[in-house]
Amino acid sequence: MRLTGTKAVVVGLMLAVTTACGGNAGSEDSGKKVEADKDAAASLPAGSHMKELADKGEITIGVKFDQPGIGFKGATDDAPQGFDPEMGKILAGSLGIAPEDIEWKETISDNREPFLQSGEVDLVIASYSITDERRQVVGQAGPYYVTGQQLLVGSDSDIQSVDDIKGQEVCSVTGSTSLDNVKAEGAEPRGFDTYSECVDQVLDGTVDAMTTDGAILLGYVAEHPDELKVVGDTFSE
Repeated sequence: MRLTGTKAVVVGLMLAVTTACGGNAGSEDSGKKVEADKDAAASLPAGSHMKELADKGEITIGVKFDQPGIGFKGATDDAPQGFDPEMGKILAGSLGIAPEDIEWKETISDNREPFLQSGEVDLVIASYSITDERRQVVGQAGPYYVTGQQLLVGSDSDIQSVDDIKGQEVCSVTGSTSLDNVKAEGAEPRGFDTYSECVDQVLDGTVDAMTTDGAILLGYVAEHPDELKVVGDTFSE
């Protein structure tokens, strides 16, 4: 995933996910209204996973629940909201599956491949960067969203770019590509199960910075505009 400045670009959407490869946040009516294609099943290849899902009329989609703007579900919300769940609704609709027939499954970075391999979910749309290694074990479609790795720091931090993180503690989620990238830049990586845990560590000063795709980090800045900021150009693709 790649970012130029802070502008994210939608570059395309593919339905090549045939393997068993989520204001008023999270209501069933949040986001754009998606109509299910009632004739979808008749046009899908016999024996395909898409055809199986269309005939069944329901789908389980794994998304993040702790990424504001990307995939977020509050404690009292009925369903997650954000860019990834909206993509899920569009994909499901193209299979003839209405939003109310989607089961959203919380999926963290470390269990995306296991959930797909075990059939726990039919599809993962969870800020899921495309890599050659992941494509060895699961099918990946797209990209449908282009972004890249940046740094999240406290508003009073002296860190301005990736050049400043050598010897600094930088957190991200276990199982993401982000930790390897900051380690290569000389930082001391720390992994957590969820992004929200990592954000908390930055807020209380336990770690010096957090890193992941800039689009995700900007969501946290929107929640804590006086306490957090995104710095530096992207340093991953």
